Amino acid sequence: MYDYLIVGTGLYGAVFAAEAIKKGKKCLLIDKRPHIGGNIYTEKCCGINVHKYGAHIFHTDSERAWNYVNQLVPFNRYTNSPVARYKDELYNLPFNMNTFHALWGVTTPEEAKKIIESQAKEARERIGDNPANLEEQALVLGGKDIYEKLIKGYTEKQWGRRATELPAFIIKRLPFRFIYDNNYFNDAFQGIPIGGYTPLIEKLLEGADIRLNTDFFAAREELSREAEKIIFTGLIDEYFDYCYGPLEYRSLRFETEILDTDNYQGNAVVNYTEYEIPYTRIIEHKHFEEFGSYEKHSDPGKTVITREYPAAWQKGDEPYYPVNNEENNALYEKYKALADESGVFFGGRLGKYKYYDMDDVILDALADTESIL
Repeated sequence: MYDYLIVGTGLYGAVFAAEAIKKGKKCLLIDKRPHIGGNIYTEKCCGINVHKYGAHIFHTDSERAWNYVNQLVPFNRYTNSPVARYKDELYNLPFNMNTFHALWGVTTPEEAKKIIESQAKEARERIGDNPANLEEQALVLGGKDIYEKLIKGYTEKQWGRRATELPAFIIKRLPFRFIYDNNYFNDAFQGIPIGGYTPLIEKLLEGADIRLNTDFFAAREELSREAEKIIFTGLIDEYFDYCYGPLEYRSLRFETEILDTDNYQGNAVVNYTEYEIPYTRIIEHKHFEEFGSYEKHSDPGKTVITREYPAAWQKGDEPYYPVNNEENNALYEKYKALADESGVFFGGRLGKYKYYDMDDVILDALADTESIL
């Protein structure tokens, strides 16, 4: 008999288990996948730690979250500095003076601000004060050059809809930095675990019993009898058999390839912003940890890349991003009411139908354990 059956060995379930075990609780974790870690799982290929489910870069302003993970495994000094590729043009992200120089040849913040404001003003005069869709909202915020080269195609691929069909509120603001700084995040702490994320999850799960290749819904009654309480980190709508209808998600598809070169693109993340290229980005995994010192760790003359394709979600697909519009949030509240009456606790990105960064997951799991345990 276990105190807790935790469905899912991702970051939320692992943190919950770690805190429960500290308090003397006995935990059984199950996962339908053949590995632990959920979407932050990494595995070694050609000596390179490959992020199997897309790039995961830990960044936070929370000293508590940063200290929590660093006490378990060491982190490196990786700084996320993605590059955007539009046709044969390359631009630094986030939008900063390097971006503006590549776009217009400007060298001072004043010059960049004048161009952005001029293009935005032209759009406001044509569109008015109430943008009707994402395209109009982006134009009145940043003008046509930034929108057409760096926002339009990427966003349409990400959402699977044209920008004129997407609501304006998706882009409430555009962050412009009038400094020469390619650091994507403003957070105080940033890095990636040395050796990948799987060792972090292994540390969190020390002392827990784990069963992989185990589908909760295939043996629901039997598994439920093995523990006093259930922590469920899967789809909340699936748990209740989609009785109110399915919530909406976006999914992803990955194509991973081993290449006979030591350096394919010179950066960990390159975004492809033109609509005609079907993937949104290419990840070159070795750059997350090696910083150009390829001879130190990975096989010489080899690199691993992953192309990331946004995809519509259907039942049975892996859900990556909840679509938190008004309609879906209202539907979630109906499922949450069922959850509150069920005696089962729902946690994590899918259980709470909310997009979380990794630090948010950790802090949320810690808060939940403090109130539950």
